Amino acid sequence: MYILKTTFTLLFCALPFLTHAAQSCNSAIPRSAPDSRYIDHGDRTVTDSETGLMWKQCSEGLSDSGCVSGAIETFNWQEAMARAESINSGAGFAGYTDWRVPDIKELASLVEIACYSPAINETLFPATPASGFWSASPHALSSDYAWVVLFSNGGDNDDAKSDAYRLRLVRAGQ
Repeated sequence: MYILKTTFTLLFCALPFLTHAAQSCNSAIPRSAPDSRYIDHGDRTVTDSETGLMWKQCSEGLSDSGCVSGAIETFNWQEAMARAESINSGAGFAGYTDWRVPDIKELASLVEIACYSPAINETLFPATPASGFWSASPHALSSDYAWVVLFSNGGDNDDAKSDAYRLRLVRAGQ
């Protein structure tokens, strides 16, 4: 079962036309993550007023306004954890040194249920690929697996920690 899920997810996330397709939204579904829910601090961070969490606007590897500079990076789970530690041990980001990989519930809170490809608020989180992002949540049944949120459709999946996924960091906020 794990092999089938992992193979499907890897194939699904690796398809270039799925990761670069234009976002589609259903206007009949109320927005779960409207612009008004977020505070843009102007330093490439955004605070979610519902959860109190502060997020990096760009996926790891991207920077600048609109997240247009650089290249989106992928990490295995251990590398994702190490990336947060590395950022914090240096100068940090936006003046903060307590960035971390979000747990599955925190990461899933970014899902915009009215949209897909990607299923996220693109105004506040630009250039987010419609693919999987690591959470810090390990799988209960196997220490070799952890949870991923798929921003292609907003679902989640358990995958091998050795697989490569994207990363968006979070901190507790104010």
